Amino acid sequence: MAERTDSVLARDIMVPTKKLVTLRAEMDALKAVRMLLKHQISGAPVVDDDNGYLGVFSEKTSMQFLLRLSYESLPSGSVGAFMNTDLDRTISEEEDLISILDLFLRTPYRRLPVLCGDKLVGQISRRDALCAATKSLDCPQSVGKQLLYLSALVKNNDAALRF
Repeated sequence: MAERTDSVLARDIMVPTKKLVTLRAEMDALKAVRMLLKHQISGAPVVDDDNGYLGVFSEKTSMQFLLRLSYESLPSGSVGAFMNTDLDRTISEEEDLISILDLFLRTPYRRLPVLCGDKLVGQISRRDALCAATKSLDCPQSVGKQLLYLSALVKNNDAALRF
């Protein structure tokens, strides 16, 4: 997608890393599940000591861990053994809002880790993207092309779902 100067980018709307709950791959998975519950979040990025992105530990991976724990009667396991490592679940800090909304429409993802190179710099949730889109409606300068394009995406997705 061609970059536009009026585009809202991921870096403009992301929650920065310093405000995120992050996990380590070597952390006990049961402790990580308890952290998700304590903070009332559906998942957290997993990073190394240099804040390099490794994956996501989510409610779904927590359930996989808990099922395996109960079936195999294991004492526990590490987050690294259960986290999702798909890089297609990440976006660049340069990704524009329209592309982010489109990705949320096409996938079941609830959150997208934002990377600069291989480093985690933030995260965008569905709610963050919705807030940014509605704020853009309040700014007369940004209503034009972006919203027209967004309506085209929604119509295309609706058409795809009918077939």
